Amino acid sequence: MSATRADGAKFWVGFHRVPYVGPSRIRRLIERFGDLERAWDAPPGELRTVLDERAVESLVKTRRALSLDDEMDKIERAGVTVLTHGGEGYPRLLAEIPAPPPVLYVKGELLPEDGLAIAVVGTRRLTSYGREVGGRLAGELAAAGVTIVSGLARGIDAVAHQAALRAGGRTIAVLGCGVNVVYPPEHRNLAGQIVENGALVSDYPPDRKPDAPNFPARNRIISGLSLGVVVVEAPAKSGALITVDFAADQGRDVFVVPGNVLSSASAGCNRLLRDGARPVRDADDVLEDLNLGRRQEQQAVQQALPIAEEERRLLALLTADPQHIDELAAAANQPISQVGALLLTMELKGLVRNAGAQHYARV
Repeated sequence: MSATRADGAKFWVGFHRVPYVGPSRIRRLIERFGDLERAWDAPPGELRTVLDERAVESLVKTRRALSLDDEMDKIERAGVTVLTHGGEGYPRLLAEIPAPPPVLYVKGELLPEDGLAIAVVGTRRLTSYGREVGGRLAGELAAAGVTIVSGLARGIDAVAHQAALRAGGRTIAVLGCGVNVVYPPEHRNLAGQIVENGALVSDYPPDRKPDAPNFPARNRIISGLSLGVVVVEAPAKSGALITVDFAADQGRDVFVVPGNVLSSASAGCNRLLRDGARPVRDADDVLEDLNLGRRQEQQAVQQALPIAEEERRLLALLTADPQHIDELAAAANQPISQVGALLLTMELKGLVRNAGAQHYARV
């Protein structure tokens, strides 16, 4: 079975096509019916226990007009993968944001190492300074094993993608249209290179045409896929600043390249710095602040020492809130000495965090 067909994906795709049914309503449908297949086939009377009349009418109309099997065949023929929230392959970082997109369409491939990702964003009307600094930063980060996330737009976005590719790294482009539609059209070759060395990603259906409101909305995915956002050049009113707002809401770090105080292209950046954003000069500043060097060491340990089954069982008991080793040992029904040894190994792998005083939390 392909990744596209997994996890009842066609029913997620179906509901994704229904107007007035968004993430919160999909969640309520799953709670009410157990899964989206049952919800898709449910009679209107049962649907009204979860949805309002407008949404019920929209669903009934959509399922009359849409053949889910034909739609999935079309998606597969286009080389597009469907990822569903909670399903296999859905990006871990994105799943953590408020109201993550229920469905992602991917052209290319998202890999586990893309969890080490940084967004590089900025103005479409870049200066020579922005081109030089943005390219250098994205290239250095990519060379260090960090996946570069941006939006395939003209300007800083394109510079960031191109620099990552030149450095032999991976890059992800989040689109404000479907993954079968390249916008702007002059970036068609760049999009093809990204598919070979990363992925095009969108939460819009694959053939959706670009529309102005789509682009600010997609910025939440750019920041959601990333550990932090680097703003290279941004005027006072810039789409990059929308990404910064999303990053702040999602608890992501924001880094800003200082600009010429006389340049309107950097007015937004300099305002962010005045308001307390972290200034960066090069990739080392970002890597140090996010402790990414340590993360890469932990990834190497995980590859050398794969996660054992007993570690998985203990990991399932851990939460983001620190717990004392005595509680963990009791919950795992194992001796404290054995749990302590497991926790030490898991800490080296970057799976758990030692909060002090024998308290541990899941990373």
